[in-house]
Amino acid sequence: MKVSGFNLLSDQDIYLRLLVKLYRFLARRCNASFNKVVLRRLFMSRTNRPPISISRLIRKMKMPGRENRIAVVVGTVTDDVRIQDIPKLKICALRVTDGARRRILKAGGQVMTFDQLALASPKGQGTVLLSGPRKGREVYRHFGKAPGTPHSHTKPYVRSKGRKFERARGRRASRGYKN
Repeated sequence: MKVSGFNLLSDQDIYLRLLVKLYRFLARRCNASFNKVVLRRLFMSRTNRPPISISRLIRKMKMPGRENRIAVVVGTVTDDVRIQDIPKLKICALRVTDGARRRILKAGGQVMTFDQLALASPKGQGTVLLSGPRKGREVYRHFGKAPGTPHSHTKPYVRSKGRKFERARGRRASRGYKN
């Protein structure tokens, strides 16, 4: 039996609920898969809607055939101070941080909401659906082969980083063994 994932919104945010109503209607009435994907992503938990930085957004929008398209992010767009010059971007996102919004608008870009996108492009024509790195969270560094075992690059849960913490047995050959 196929498990279809979430189809109800657990969030009590009334604006998000209105977006779900809108995209549920569009997914039903338009034969475009874009609306179905957006609806599915609106249902996702926050960990599955990771933020995307302006730098990643620029990199993804520089790809051939993506000029003059709307970058659609079901999540947050964050600023990246490492990037000096920002090209003109047209963005639709659930949330855009103040710094990112200021820089996009200063570059002559445009920031849209999903209800504005539904009017501008009901079938998702001229859009690029993007998302942040889902495994970008710090917790993923602790997952995997046990820390300290051979060829493991897993980050250990250590109280502190220092001379006296997890530096002896298993780390040095003179103290038992070295992995």
